Amino acid sequence: MTHTLRVLLCLGLSVGLRTPVQAGPLSKPTFWAEPGPVISWGNPVTIWCQGTPGAKKYRLYKEGSSAPWKTQKPLEPGDKIKFSITNMTERNAGRYLCFYHSPTGWSDPSDPLELMVVTGSYSKPSLSALPSPVVPSGRNATLQCGSVEGFDRFILTKEGDHRLSWTQDAQPQPNGQFQALFPVGPMNFGYRWKFRCYGYYRNRPQVWSPPSNQISGKEPSPVPSLSLCLVKDPSQDDPNAGPQ
Repeated sequence: MTHTLRVLLCLGLSVGLRTPVQAGPLSKPTFWAEPGPVISWGNPVTIWCQGTPGAKKYRLYKEGSSAPWKTQKPLEPGDKIKFSITNMTERNAGRYLCFYHSPTGWSDPSDPLELMVVTGSYSKPSLSALPSPVVPSGRNATLQCGSVEGFDRFILTKEGDHRLSWTQDAQPQPNGQFQALFPVGPMNFGYRWKFRCYGYYRNRPQVWSPPSNQISGKEPSPVPSLSLCLVKDPSQDDPNAGPQ
């Protein structure tokens, strides 16, 4: 049985997060970041909070603070508002919540949004396919993320959607490297999987290394390097063939 780890980066509220507002009967707002929740150090990010038409005020809270991080009123009619961070740093990384206020009271809180910052002060990890970059279609693959940096954990992300990720503790190796193995799949024709991995330390979980090289899943090509090349599984032609 294929076991796929699906770990959302938005993990939920911590016990230490306190909000002074009283959640009301309104539905929770939608909350997202553009261009995404993983931002390179010094780059801008826009946080959007979408409530219901008629919302009069929006509040943004950051984990660890009981006071609003920002409060804004819509400048024009609409059901959403944006909060801008012009220079992303470790100070801005963390979990956020959004509320909106309407004539009937405060909304329920949004799902938490976790912002991560990518720093160039770490070296980027490597990503490779085991035991070979050639994988029979329909089979699982194993991706190895490794580094000499000594990271405590590695995160494998599906490129273009950092909300879908796999997280593993780093394991020290005899050669001095630290690595983690990620089973992914099944790999099938027609899919265009793209993966990268990042490393981080437990005491700075929202500060990530630069991304590794990209591994993609595609049909065989003349240049298969850094790719999972899918080939037809012979057992698919022979109904009597057992598992490989």
